[in-house]
Amino acid sequence: MSFLDTAPGSRRPLYIFLIVTQGVGAAASVFTLPNIPTWYAALNHPAIAPPNWVFAPVWTTLYFLMALAAWRVWRITGLKSVEMAAFALQLALNFLWPVMFFALHSIGSALVEVVALDLVILATAILFFRRDRIAGLLFLPYLAWSLFATVLTHAFWRLNP
Repeated sequence: MSFLDTAPGSRRPLYIFLIVTQGVGAAASVFTLPNIPTWYAALNHPAIAPPNWVFAPVWTTLYFLMALAAWRVWRITGLKSVEMAAFALQLALNFLWPVMFFALHSIGSALVEVVALDLVILATAILFFRRDRIAGLLFLPYLAWSLFATVLTHAFWRLNP
């Protein structure tokens, strides 16, 4: 287990996973934040849409759980594994949704994309669970939130043709 470990029990890889996952969220916010007071505010909002302030703490927590899960599995599989490939793919899809929804204003494309994201999150959770039960369980809140985001995206798509 190298991955920049300098001593037995080093937490450096965990910190790297945390930086990468939180970095995805921070990078996505570049597309999200400028559109909230303008385009997003002008949309018809479904009744189930949470207030805007909910999203930052939820996503910060989810990215933390994702990083912790990935780190736990990495300790078993290393970086070159199907589990880490699935993790990377879901992170890429996670980043793509706000680009489609907020930057491109393409709610329909974002809906298709989030369904794909749901499937990859589910696959990642299953793969993680097979290697480390806790890691698989750590992915369940993310899956639940993504499924809610799918329902929410669908509602926005229907209300804003």
